[in-house]
This record gives sequence, structure tokens and C-alpha cells, in this order.
Amino acid sequence: METKNIIYELRNKAGLSQDELAEKVYVTRQAVSRWENGETTPNTETLKLLSKVFDVSINTLLGSPRKLICQCCGMPLEDSDISKETDGNFNEEYCKWCYADGEYMYHDMDSLIEVCIPHMTNKEFSTEQARAYMKDMLPKLNYWKQYKNLAGATKFDEFKKQLIGEINALHIEGMPKLETLNALVGGYINLEYRLPNGKSVKFLNDEATYLGNQLECEFGGSRCFGIAANMDFILVSTYEENGENPELVVYKKR
Repeated sequence: METKNIIYELRNKAGLSQDELAEKVYVTRQAVSRWENGETTPNTETLKLLSKVFDVSINTLLGSPRKLICQCCGMPLEDSDISKETDGNFNEEYCKWCYADGEYMYHDMDSLIEVCIPHMTNKEFSTEQARAYMKDMLPKLNYWKQYKNLAGATKFDEFKKQLIGEINALHIEGMPKLETLNALVGGYINLEYRLPNGKSVKFLNDEATYLGNQLECEFGGSRCFGIAANMDFILVSTYEENGENPELVVYKKR
């Protein structure tokens, strides 16, 4: 689909007139009309504004001329998976699991591989095959090519170590020692907990990325410990398979 048709469809889907869209991206109604007639194409800065207004990538606005893959983990990117900068602009180089809130979430290739493998294996693709594929593919991606030049890696690694120390210092009965924290998107771990007053509440943001892990209870049984944390808080819970029957253990402001 051409850019002119994409803008027309997105504008109508959003319920915006040409005048209203023009006001949001600081152009005239005539400019919007020319885009939709195919006479002109928005410039780079206007494409960024349109991307934020419609919550789609610039690649989508341009008719998807590129096949986007995350330059950290190699995952094919749809708009719903693409990371965003702190100002809300899409970062079309990475998925939201590998880059979130202006921070790169992985600084160790082996750790990333171990997180990805469970999502890749099946009857036709073994763990060993998945690991070999990732070890061959990752070094070819831009993130790992330029990793040594990326700012913030050391600082972020220090933050994770500090967070691990704080969580282990809670000495939660039955919870094994935490060794690693992985990037987890809120929508996948945002369980609903029942409070003593009978109300149910979720503590996480579905669109945010947290550092967390899942640990098997030292006492055995079907329950696991789930951990989610960021700069502001630490959350520890227990739950059964697939997050069933969750119970909040700790919610601690940092």
C-alpha cells in the first residue's frame, strides 16, 4: 500500500479530519490533502510526528519498504513489538524487550540466548539447534557489532547487580538465591492480586519493561516465585503454572 493510502486510512480510523490532523503535526490542511492525493510525501520530521499520532512506525507509514528485525535478538518486528524512546518515538532498530526506556536490556550474548531458546524450540527445532543458530546469527546484528561502543552498558550492569543484591537481602523463605535478571514486558507478567480488603489490583504497566525472573520454590510443589523490579520498586509473588492463583509476597519501594 502506498503512503497516500496509508495516511488516508489511518486518519479515518482515528476519526480525524484533514484539518485536525494538520493541527496535530503542524502543517496546513492543504499539505495533508497533497499527501493523500499522492502529490507529496511528508518529510522526515513530519513522519516522526505522524508516527506518534497514529502509533505506527515510520516503516509502516512508508508502506513497509524494509523488513524490520531487532538488531539485538533478531526477532521480526511488527509495530506492536518495536521499542520506543523516552520521548515516545519509535526506535525501529530494536524490539521492546531488548531496548526499553532508553536502556539496552542485554549486555551478555549468552544470557540473551538462554532467554530466547525456550521460545524457539519445538519438535522440529531442538535446544542445541536453537543455541547454534543464535550463536551464529547474533554477531551479525548491529547491536553486537557495535556493543563495545554503546554507552551505559557498564552502568546498567552495575544497577542489575545492585538490584539482585537488594532482592536476595529480603531473605524470602523458600526462594532460591537470585542470580540473574532478564528484561520482561509488563503485559506478560502483570498478574492481578487480591488484597486483604477484597479488591483485586495489578501493580505493573503492560507497556513498560521490567527486570525479573522466575524461580522454583525450594520446598517443591507447583508454585514458583516471580520477580519484577525497576528503579522504583521490587515485587515478589508466588503463583502456579501459567500464573494461576497469584499471591503477593513483597511490594517494596526502593
